[in-house]
Amino acid sequence: MDRKQARAYFKGFVMLAVLVAAGALLNAMDLGGTMDERWIDTHIRGHGAAGLGMFTLAAALFTAVGLPRQVVSFLGGYAFGFVTGTALGTLGTAIGCAMAFFYARLFGRSFVARRFGHRIRKVDEFLRGNTFSTTLVIRFMPVGSNLLTNLLAGVSGVRATPYLAGSALGFIPQTLIFALLGSGFNVDPALRITLSVVLFVASTWIGFRLYRSRRGASVMNNDE
Repeated sequence: MDRKQARAYFKGFVMLAVLVAAGALLNAMDLGGTMDERWIDTHIRGHGAAGLGMFTLAAALFTAVGLPRQVVSFLGGYAFGFVTGTALGTLGTAIGCAMAFFYARLFGRSFVARRFGHRIRKVDEFLRGNTFSTTLVIRFMPVGSNLLTNLLAGVSGVRATPYLAGSALGFIPQTLIFALLGSGFNVDPALRITLSVVLFVASTWIGFRLYRSRRGASVMNNDE
């Protein structure tokens, strides 16, 4: 094994070790259950700019290691209301996305390329053609793992800017929906839930429409 291969394996080992350690820390400290309404009431509400910053940082860190972004969005709405909660939920989730993406790119890219090059090429083929719009489609869909998507994109050859921009924009619909649910918006609870469901269905429908459009364009390009 030459030095280049050894470096690639070492980076891959570090990447996996950090992920395992982060997961073990979350379980040991029960941090996944810590970020709830009680935590918001104690550390975020009524703390001004410090509360805003702490929530954004916590949202970034938790989503970077796999906490569902819908939970962050709900708590953003609970803490700050619909508009500010949506904005901070989107910002925190986008920062978490970037953290996971660049972490995978820095530590895992060379290792994964050597071990699973043929599989990563499939990710490249799917994302590279039109990274921004394809990422937007993925984020609109109510399926899949946010963390896994970020890690796969990080070890692939896709450009960071369109991927992160498409992710940030694509996060907005579901962030808006769950921030609305958490906000206690001054409307009848049944109406608020109904509106959230309608928005969720609409964003999912848009995602499938974009996916079909993207797939159709890909087929036409292949035929040419």
